[in-house]
Amino acid sequence: MTAAPRPARTVAVVTLGCARNEVDSEELAGRLAAGGYELVDDADTADAVLVNTCGFIESAKKDSVDAILAATDSGAPVVAVGCMAERYGSELAGALPEATVLGFDDYAQIGDRLDDVIAGRPLVPHTPRDRRTLLPISPVQRTAARAADDALAIPGHDWLRRKRLASGPTAALKLASGCDRRCAFCAIPTFRGAFVSRPPAEVLGEAQWLAGQGVTELVLVSENSTSYGKDLGDLRSLEKLLPELAAVPGIARVRVAYLQPAELRPGLLELIATTPGIAPYYDLSFQHSSPTLLRRMRRFGGTDDFLRTIERARSLAPDAGFRTNVILGFPGETEDDVAELERFLTEGRLDAVGVFGYSDEEGTEAMGLSGKLDQAEIDARVRRITDLVEELTAQRAEDRVGQRVEVLLTEDLSATDGAGTASEGTWLGHAAHQDPDADGTTTVAAVPEGSVAGQLVTAEVVGTEGVDLVARALLPALPGGRR
Repeated sequence: MTAAPRPARTVAVVTLGCARNEVDSEELAGRLAAGGYELVDDADTADAVLVNTCGFIESAKKDSVDAILAATDSGAPVVAVGCMAERYGSELAGALPEATVLGFDDYAQIGDRLDDVIAGRPLVPHTPRDRRTLLPISPVQRTAARAADDALAIPGHDWLRRKRLASGPTAALKLASGCDRRCAFCAIPTFRGAFVSRPPAEVLGEAQWLAGQGVTELVLVSENSTSYGKDLGDLRSLEKLLPELAAVPGIARVRVAYLQPAELRPGLLELIATTPGIAPYYDLSFQHSSPTLLRRMRRFGGTDDFLRTIERARSLAPDAGFRTNVILGFPGETEDDVAELERFLTEGRLDAVGVFGYSDEEGTEAMGLSGKLDQAEIDARVRRITDLVEELTAQRAEDRVGQRVEVLLTEDLSATDGAGTASEGTWLGHAAHQDPDADGTTTVAAVPEGSVAGQLVTAEVVGTEGVDLVARALLPALPGGRR
């Protein structure tokens, strides 16, 4: 007898947090599609809703809880996965009985798990564990350990099962997962595990697949991209891989995200600045610039070190882009520390800065530190630095007036709002110094007729709107994303 056909079921996937989570969601989507699920955008029409949560800081956790509760309004069963679900497991399940909580180890059987949820079969939520303990301390021993344990789940590393949920010309591509650093404020290593690089051939294979899906800009993501290859026995793996990725047919630009300042090797800095097809873009996680406070954070460097790094990059690529995140209100932070951060931000002339207030995170060293600041003082410092950053980044954008920029086109504005003509087309896009999701946009006028999303256009910056640029195309765009 043949088995009865499986009834068609639908699932909506909601993703919160960073680009790494987006990759994980697309892997989950691919697994669900392979298991017979139809992916839908509207939770109200779905048989189940999968919420991929973020568990990085307090505000992100609140957003995740809000998203889970909002998903329950659909009336469909809600399943929580992702960082917050992995980090809290049974504790989160107890606090949110409205949802079923699954961990990373459930991802390989995600279709079966959703079948259980829809059928009303109870699932026992996992008890969280420190995922760093699942692999050897020595990075070079991890490849063999992974090969010997097929059950070890590392989300986002199985690109053969990936299914794109977005349709634009940019896509994130995971270099690695996990982190070996021990920053005092960060809990990510405990639930994402030890650092694990993906083999270069696997990364190249996924890049080729993404190019075949219409992607022309790759954004390489991980918890720490500068560590790539250390568990493969070659710390120069990224320097070798980047030119190969840039040479993939159909790929117009590659950018690297999540660089660790303390690990940024001179050779990698130079390669990013000078290699055709690689965006001269430095997403450097400074977090602060006061040397004293950084040591308390279990980090390295300081204002003068960071300024030298920026100066070196700009000596090779004068128009290079820089983005970072900073934390205000870390335990023990003084007025002198804040003033030092202000000095760095003023002299560094960064293009984009995320400003966050410190919050206690379970399982971190900072939880037990003395010198905690009142929340009102943390909020005041966040507002102070945010105001400064908004002024400085707007000034930095103004510095680019008159420059030539390479803009990757993403949306034809003349087609959507009726403005412009075929010969004076207006497009939205982002220049090399602008991350597709976080660093502002560039509006380009006079884009040639026949241009399509994903092409690179050379344009001259003629104005600004805050951090956003206004530009005019100079050269015709060529098919296939190449100039």
